[in-house]
Amino acid sequence: MGTKNSRIAGFYQLSPEQRLQEVKSFDGLNETDLTMLRGGNGILSVARADKMIENVIGTFELPLGIATNFQINGQDKLIPMAVEEPSIVAGASFAAKLARVGGGFRTTSTRSLMIGQIQLVDVPDIAAAERAIMAQRAEIIKLANAQSTSLVKLGGGAEEVEVHHFADSPTGPLLVAHLVVDCLDAMGANAINSMAEAVAPLLERLSGGRAYLRILSNLTDRRLAKATVVLPPAALARPDMSGEEVIQGMLHAFAFAAVDPYRATTHNKGILNGIDPVLIATGQDWRAVEAGAHAYAARAGRYRSLSSWHCDADGNLVGELELPLAVGIVGGATKVHPAAQAALKLLNVHSARELAEICVCAGLASNIAAMRALATEGIQQGHMALHARQIAMSAGATGTLVDLVAEQMVRERTIKPARASELLQELIDVFV
Repeated sequence: MGTKNSRIAGFYQLSPEQRLQEVKSFDGLNETDLTMLRGGNGILSVARADKMIENVIGTFELPLGIATNFQINGQDKLIPMAVEEPSIVAGASFAAKLARVGGGFRTTSTRSLMIGQIQLVDVPDIAAAERAIMAQRAEIIKLANAQSTSLVKLGGGAEEVEVHHFADSPTGPLLVAHLVVDCLDAMGANAINSMAEAVAPLLERLSGGRAYLRILSNLTDRRLAKATVVLPPAALARPDMSGEEVIQGMLHAFAFAAVDPYRATTHNKGILNGIDPVLIATGQDWRAVEAGAHAYAARAGRYRSLSSWHCDADGNLVGELELPLAVGIVGGATKVHPAAQAALKLLNVHSARELAEICVCAGLASNIAAMRALATEGIQQGHMALHARQIAMSAGATGTLVDLVAEQMVRERTIKPARASELLQELIDVFV
């Protein structure tokens, strides 16, 4: 482990196949793993896809890139990212390179605790129902754990019951029972939903009410991952700006997101730009993480930045990102999708918490890249070249013509489909 180095010079200049071989040498993957990561040629067959979701007609691919330079808790990592938006992989890789100067990313995480909710309505006596439910906590937990004996054998399972009363809702008063479940290395949705459904009849008897919704909550605020990073001024310096000036600009960017929900929404989207591609590459429920992250950002009653930034006594820029991250390395698509299995093998993770910590580092790196760009040249400068290539391809350019058309549009600072078509026709007239 100690000999691995995610700082691969010139990685972006290699061909896709050369990059794949670099990835193989980094982590000792075999040829089968490379085939899975390479994609195409029916890696996820239609027959397999047909068993994953309903009404399947085919499969849909995204580009799979590798974010380099990451050092997390002293260990180097290459991070797989499945995403269609230009500059996300490059931005995260660049930010991870900056982070190495200050020692890389440091992470922590909490236990994998999730909540299952059982909604009880038409409860005749709320106070009596609360007392009855809490008096039978042991029986409720026992019944819940009978639904997932394998989880219990591994040391997880339901461990607590809570009761919450809502005196006024659009349909009247309601009581909500919470099952607190340690999901260990699973995301846990199926186990929790089964537990919630199993205990609902008992809760009806104890409360005298009727159970309606019996489902997990995606606000997993007891299942958190946290990353911190220290960026010395020297790491952020540019030819036209000192490191201190860049830090000041980035702090202004953070301040904007800290107070304005309109800016905070875009700020947090930039964080999830780094997290979602890792979730997708590893077969996670990225929609659940998105929902939980945005709810967590509003936990104080006002939507705010998920990350926080400040200067330490030495003038370094210090960033911190904490958010709910319910991920799993067992069950679900992680055991069905061949490319997701290969991506997890590349990451070399041994627990769901470790995967969550990698994800939060990718989010913090994406946040660094966006804030630095906004505080200096603006977001479009670095985005322009990659966006131009997409516009060139949409105009019909292929092969070397893609780069020729894109480069000319960037020089002209006119990245538009109409101009791409004109340039493509000019080049065709020259070469044909």
